[in-house]
Amino acid sequence: MGTRFLLDTCAVIKYLTQEFPVQGLEYMDAILAVESNISMITKIELLSWNPPNPSDLDIYVDFISRSNIIFINEDIANQTIQIRKQYRTQLPDAIIAATAVALGMTLISDNDKDFDHIANLNYQNPKYQ
Repeated sequence: MGTRFLLDTCAVIKYLTQEFPVQGLEYMDAILAVESNISMITKIELLSWNPPNPSDLDIYVDFISRSNIIFINEDIANQTIQIRKQYRTQLPDAIIAATAVALGMTLISDNDKDFDHIANLNYQNPKYQ
């Protein structure tokens, strides 16, 4: 895979809980065999979760520790502003989308309603791979 990918929070959760169909899980496996990139927003969202079984959080902590965390820079901030203005996207999703756009990455998510309509965003849903 020559393409670089950014994983959205819901993609990480559905991958780790094995909720994607088999082909989606295999697609995610192939991406993660190369590298794991997440926005700092995804890190925050994953670590803010209070699972019924506290040991479940360890799975997220482990995943995050093996991932590249991408922080907001000026380009990402500017892209976020444009996405929020043009698409009225919620701030966390706008930052995640802007991160992918600014860095030329493909966003992996199954949140079609929030990402599929953003024109300059390369977006893929593992459910359909």
